[in-house]
Amino acid sequence: MATSNCTRWRIGVDIGGTFTDLVLVEDTGIHHVIKVPSVPATPVDGVVRAVEEAAAKLRIDVGEMLARCELFMHGSTVATNTLLEHAGARVGMLCTEGFRDSLEIRRGIRADAWAHREPYPEVLAPRRLRQPVRGRIDRDGNEIEPLDVDDIKRAADCFRAEGVEAVAVCLFNSFVNPEHERAAVNVLKQAWGGRWISASSDIAPIMGEYERASTVVLNTYVAPRTVGYVRDLAQRLGDLGLAAPLLLIQNNGGAVSAESVSRRPASLLLSGPAAGVGALNLYKRLSGSDNLMSMEIGGTSCDAMLMSGGEVAHTDMLDLDDYHLALPSIDLHTIGAGGGTIAGVDSAGMLFVGPRGAGAHPGPACYGKGGVEPTVTDAQLVLGRLEPNAYSGGSLVLDRELAARAVDERLARPLGIGVEEAAQGVIRLMEQALLHAMQRISVERGFDPRRFVLVACGGAGPLHGAPVARMLGCRKLYVPRMAGTFCALGMLHSNVRHDLVSVCFGDLASIDRDHVRTLFHGMRAEAEQRLLAEGFSAEDQSYVFACDLRYRGQQWDVRVPLEGPELDDGSVRGAFEREHERLFGHIQPNGTLEITKLRVGAIGRVREAALETAARATSAEAPVAEMRRAWIDAERGWREVPVYHGERLEAGHRFEGPALVRELTTTLFVGNGDKAEVDEAGNYVIEVHP
Repeated sequence: MATSNCTRWRIGVDIGGTFTDLVLVEDTGIHHVIKVPSVPATPVDGVVRAVEEAAAKLRIDVGEMLARCELFMHGSTVATNTLLEHAGARVGMLCTEGFRDSLEIRRGIRADAWAHREPYPEVLAPRRLRQPVRGRIDRDGNEIEPLDVDDIKRAADCFRAEGVEAVAVCLFNSFVNPEHERAAVNVLKQAWGGRWISASSDIAPIMGEYERASTVVLNTYVAPRTVGYVRDLAQRLGDLGLAAPLLLIQNNGGAVSAESVSRRPASLLLSGPAAGVGALNLYKRLSGSDNLMSMEIGGTSCDAMLMSGGEVAHTDMLDLDDYHLALPSIDLHTIGAGGGTIAGVDSAGMLFVGPRGAGAHPGPACYGKGGVEPTVTDAQLVLGRLEPNAYSGGSLVLDRELAARAVDERLARPLGIGVEEAAQGVIRLMEQALLHAMQRISVERGFDPRRFVLVACGGAGPLHGAPVARMLGCRKLYVPRMAGTFCALGMLHSNVRHDLVSVCFGDLASIDRDHVRTLFHGMRAEAEQRLLAEGFSAEDQSYVFACDLRYRGQQWDVRVPLEGPELDDGSVRGAFEREHERLFGHIQPNGTLEITKLRVGAIGRVREAALETAARATSAEAPVAEMRRAWIDAERGWREVPVYHGERLEAGHRFEGPALVRELTTTLFVGNGDKAEVDEAGNYVIEVHP
């Protein structure tokens, strides 16, 4: 399909564990979708391949397509994979004398109190590379012992001898006074000469020695590979003709320039899934509800996110592969449950599903790429919910015989049951895991899931959306037509965002208001300079303010939004108590409140991408493409069900389940008694039968 020479567009690219997704939106609102297999070894090649496929689809030269691109957004898994694969840099660390082991001691809290023999993951900076330095700053920021430069030089000699590639600097109380850290960095630059040095006062200036140390070490660990990837990608796209800046999605759901990433690459550890914030902002408008839960299921994982009152919750205490990251991030829960999740039978003869996945290579057995272990996708194919046909633009052809063979050999025979029964067990276990993930972000956070619309997305999400919504008690299910490119599309509806945090400790009633005001204005001024440098005028900037509070003696903080850079005792206390009651079920009337942090979120507003509206149907009855035998559920078993082709469905078409809808990037399963309708945007609104 050729395009006009005056057409301009935006491009979003998301690298997943199995596919790399590209969404191109023309200024007229027309969307183009490209899915290509990911290239884990060389992810830049995967992005370039997707760009080349898009140019071929538009029938224009790659250089011309990129030259006419006004916005290029990208979500990368490079930082995440670097951590999960333990493929990061060899990290050395400078720490204050007496705190050499704080990184290894952690907080002494175990997620499972009964697993007291289970070891923590390997410390990313081994003890011999954690070098103590004399010098001390007290809790008020005063120097009580000068920094020992000779200790830093001795540490530099050790780093050189040990082949250290990157150094993390975390000195005690640097969040109050960073002068010792800054001096240590300057000495290291001269004495060590290495390229990658991160200081905790620059990365995470927060109270909490372990959290700060863990965060700066994580940042240092992923820096060389992540920053190298971003620079290589920017160079490669620039050479191909991209004139627009390359923007990357951060942990906080906002975008940041490629140049800014080099300062804090750990901010990309949730890049990709965090773009779901932009997608939920879009579907909030389209669905008419600002209470949404998204269940995005790809090839390897499920990312669960909740939007309440139009806002997605944020946190600064992430747990990634049992490593702690204290950076502003969306509150996202991820489990190993995707289309490529592997099922098996354990030594006790019990069926299990996940968390291990088949990845892009070899992938599920039905891909015909050498995989022999059964996956969730293989089970769906055996149960007739997926058809043995070409998917993802013809790049994949699913083979039912290969799927059935894998389920038979690895599951049915060891369990002594039939192939179809084994496949049913895989789906039921998968959906139980999905239920628990959604309860984690709703019930365990004090939210009633019955008040929310479930958004089923990702390539595999719409196959599981109806059963999970039913178990949660959700009355409505929303399935985007472009569900398989949820994050890539969300990037094109994301703004640039910078989050700044400042420690400010004191009682709410007596804290110096002028000091609070000064801190807020200082953070706002710094954020404004960042946005101006990125090309955002004052009219395109907005700011949100918040503070963290707790009752005196309480361990955990509660974040409270503010209307501006001022503290009003009554409104702040009221907001704190409402949130505290929702989270914990109680409050302390007249209890003393302590402030611990001040926050400023700076937003550079990106012009919204145009939306394409669906053609209006002349009749409400949806046209059936074919009938297919498929398994419905444990109660109804196998039935002949209607199959609809998404390209034939228009706004206003209605149908009732059980039914299947085949879309370009996904397949939608509508449960028994569920009522589906295509809305004005071409997406599916489903009333879930109890």
